[in-house]
Amino acid sequence: MAKVLIVDDSAMSRRMLRRILEEAGHKVTEAEDGMVAIEKYFLDKPDVVLLDLIMRGMFGMEVLQKIRQIDERARVVVASADIQTSTRAMTEAEGALGFVTKPFVEKEIIAAVDLALKER
Repeated sequence: MAKVLIVDDSAMSRRMLRRILEEAGHKVTEAEDGMVAIEKYFLDKPDVVLLDLIMRGMFGMEVLQKIRQIDERARVVVASADIQTSTRAMTEAEGALGFVTKPFVEKEIIAAVDLALKER
């Protein structure tokens, strides 16, 4: 069982991801924006962060950078409806270990989190 922090400004997306991850045996916490995510990462030290890119307030790339400043070994999986190759490449360049597309596919979420847990 891993601790997973879900960062998404959509309550519906957070609920769906929570259900998927808890059914897979993970302990889940949530953040509805980037500032809360950074605070929760610092305090809780989750094993994996599942991070939305497009959020109100702080863009997901900025959250990724700040989390990696706190912990260069942070395991972050990005979730986005943006399927452009350049977006995926940018997140990988910033240290993301995985990328899943919206709408979510349950087995892809679980596989991405499991793969991130094996890294670093």
